[in-house]
Amino acid sequence: MRKTAEILVFGYVQAVGYRLFTKRYADHLGVTGFVQNLPDGSVKVLASGAEADLTSLIEKLREGPRAAMVRNVKVNWRERERAYTEFVMI
Repeated sequence: MRKTAEILVFGYVQAVGYRLFTKRYADHLGVTGFVQNLPDGSVKVLASGAEADLTSLIEKLREGPRAAMVRNVKVNWRERERAYTEFVMI
């Protein structure tokens, strides 16, 4: 069963390759959705997939790429809203 997670990542997570890092891992897992930078300096991820894959993605997001400094990750589990066919960077 597919689930959807809205994930907000706070810290030093822009201009460090965080979106590409997220896309590559999401693609590896077969997760669909998007990642985007927000004006406040955080990163938003909306991801749909198997619960185990989403849990793996969330744990990877807590680490981030080498240059990032993740301070906090907030996860909001949601009902599946829209079917994405791939994972994209916005």
